[in-house]
Amino acid sequence: MVKEPARILVVGGGYVGMYTALRLQRKLKRELRQGLAEITVVTPDPYMTYQPFLPEAAAGSISPRHVVVPLRRVLGQCNVVIGEARTIDHTARTATITTLATEEEGTGARRLTYDELVLAPGSVSRALPVPGLADHGIGFKTVEEAIGLRNHVIEQLDIASSTRDPAVRDAALTFVFVGGGYAGVEALGELEDMARYAARHYHNVTRDDMKWILVEATDRILPEVGEELGRYTVTELRRRNIDVRLGTRLTSCADRVAVLSDGARFPTRTVVWTAGVKPHPLLASTDLPLTGRGRLRCTAELAVEGVTHAWAAGDAAAVPDVTAREPGTECAPNAQHAVRQARVLGDNIVHSLRGEPLETYAHKYAGSVASLGLHKGVAQIYGRRLKGYPAWFMHRSYHLSRVPTANRKARVLAEWTLSGLFKREIVSLGSLEHPRAEFELAAGGKPSQRPPQNPKGSS
Repeated sequence: MVKEPARILVVGGGYVGMYTALRLQRKLKRELRQGLAEITVVTPDPYMTYQPFLPEAAAGSISPRHVVVPLRRVLGQCNVVIGEARTIDHTARTATITTLATEEEGTGARRLTYDELVLAPGSVSRALPVPGLADHGIGFKTVEEAIGLRNHVIEQLDIASSTRDPAVRDAALTFVFVGGGYAGVEALGELEDMARYAARHYHNVTRDDMKWILVEATDRILPEVGEELGRYTVTELRRRNIDVRLGTRLTSCADRVAVLSDGARFPTRTVVWTAGVKPHPLLASTDLPLTGRGRLRCTAELAVEGVTHAWAAGDAAAVPDVTAREPGTECAPNAQHAVRQARVLGDNIVHSLRGEPLETYAHKYAGSVASLGLHKGVAQIYGRRLKGYPAWFMHRSYHLSRVPTANRKARVLAEWTLSGLFKREIVSLGSLEHPRAEFELAAGGKPSQRPPQNPKGSS
């Protein structure tokens, strides 16, 4: 039993945030019931996104609502606050947060006090100062971006089908993806597969009319699956007439023209940026120790180094890998480690509250799987390499086993089963991004072209 009431603040509702709160909720069931513990989760979204399914959501293989897990349903014993932490003063044990009601109330940011802190804000897209990128680039990190990208790709096919201007048509059918990691390769593979299928239903657009370009600054893609499978992936993508350019950077996309470091220029209406991530900006607004790369310096027990009552894991934390042969190696910031770290982190907070010894996080990397489109993939599991259909099947099986809650597992499996029996859906619902545009026009107003102040809410 916990001897004194404990207020636990979890910042972030992603892998680490949700799984840690879920672990605490189970381990502290009696304390929560007796009022000896209180768990507050501060997150900008009311759901956790299972990001490995974003490419399939973008391609229409999975409904977007099935790749997210509603936090209020899963964390029934926690106080879920939809908002963002702005600053954290761990010395005073306070966090400053803003919520959806903050601006309406006009009272300014709220201050929360806590006894134990879990920092798991995750990461954000690492955008470089490329001219035109902020104006024309599309990210691929959230479910909203996945839906928007799907709508955008189908919309480009509609533009190409209806225009008589060859320059407009060429730009609409040119798709540039920057970044050869998981996000870029899987998004390109799934969307190219979807667009190739959709082209069957256009009388004047064929698969050969489209240009798909993958730009990677290094000399290989998918480094997580190994050099051999990386080369195989390049070969397979090029076999599908996808232009893979290694050792190349995007230098500009101003005026809707993608300019590459090798001198190539592509007029395009689609530039998808997946060139890495960086630690969440919140970490710079804390008084906790950071590494040179801006991540929280942590111990193998997932405690923030040099301070007490502060914990971290996932993308925001530099956790030493005790299973690595080389000293100083850190755990990779991926979902495989994040889910397992969250369980140890939850247990260690409970151990700390009860005065028990802490556990050391140790997990040897099992391998990686990646989808390259329907029935295509690569995988490296415990040293074994798989290609094509077996790798794709392994990809689906692994992630189905890892997606949270039995409810989501059943829904995803049902959708996969139905998609095998029926044809793909190729409908664009672009009006979702500006739901009030039609009514504003009907009411005599002019639809606003500006995005809403809250980009994840309605305009």
